[in-house]
Amino acid sequence: MSEIETPDAVDTGLPPAPGAEHYPALDLANSAIALRGGQFLDSLGTPSGANQWLVDHNLAPADAGMQEICAARLRSLREQVRALLATHVGGHPAPATALAAVNDALTRVPTASPLGWDSVRGMHRTAPHPIDQIVDQALGILAADAADLLTGPDAERLTACTSTPCNRYLLRSGRRHWCSVRCGDRARAARAYARRTQTPAD
Repeated sequence: MSEIETPDAVDTGLPPAPGAEHYPALDLANSAIALRGGQFLDSLGTPSGANQWLVDHNLAPADAGMQEICAARLRSLREQVRALLATHVGGHPAPATALAAVNDALTRVPTASPLGWDSVRGMHRTAPHPIDQIVDQALGILAADAADLLTGPDAERLTACTSTPCNRYLLRSGRRHWCSVRCGDRARAARAYARRTQTPAD
């Protein structure tokens, strides 16, 4: 299994992929970056990393106190969103499990406190754990954003970076198929090397 680095362990220096500034769900999908050697830089790999990612996207307060179970829910949604992006880019049917996960996140956004009863307080309004409520809200917003991306006018611009080993998605602009200048340079260098090392046919 490939090692997943924490954000403090590796600095990729990559800017957000084109389109991520408009679609937080695209940034979520790109929050685990493939590195050379089969390793990944996972911005959501720890509770503190997940908390910071949500803070950076105005989806949680800095003192939310994210726990691993909540960070795992965010990583799980990321994988389901990535599955939907991959099938869209590849022109394949959407996986039922990914659709169900996104729809589940959409329906979990709390709109009202449920009614409860116990022998001490009698009838009362209950509230979920505050962290759960924050995460539910964030997951719902990200799921809705993913749905907007996949069904809106930008869906036709959605593509995967064509530079190996990059695993990021982006919104294509013109003929650009790379998520960053670095990936573009790497792809051009790989093509130039392949041309130099080709043996002429006999």
